Amino acid sequence: MSINEIQDEIIEEFTGLDDWMDRYQLLIDLGNEQEPLDEKYKTDSNLIDGCQSRVWLQADYADGIIHFAAESDALIVKGIVSLLIRVLSDHTPQEILDADLYFIEQIGLREHLSPTRSNGLLAMVKQMRMYALAFANS
Repeated sequence: MSINEIQDEIIEEFTGLDDWMDRYQLLIDLGNEQEPLDEKYKTDSNLIDGCQSRVWLQADYADGIIHFAAESDALIVKGIVSLLIRVLSDHTPQEILDADLYFIEQIGLREHLSPTRSNGLLAMVKQMRMYALAFANS
């Protein structure tokens, strides 16, 4: 499935929920459904700078695709990072670098997050793109 097809699927899931409390609950549920990150990856080097809560991001590169895994100690942030993983994981570095992450705006995520969470979201996207750039040039 392409990055845009996954984004469209997420937009559809969130569009069915009019109330932002329901959308926050969906984010929390998504975070709770996410596989926990292996303890060996919860290192300072995997912590994302710029997030108010702690977010660990692990990227593995094999057979031309990047697989992301992550975890956060905050429920809503864990849901946000699970959405980013759903969209960007298991794609090539170039697909990730070329991706326009329009779902963030379309589901209203940026406007309904506190400024610190919004900065954290941007930091997560930036870190995922940095991994893609590093793997693209390796």
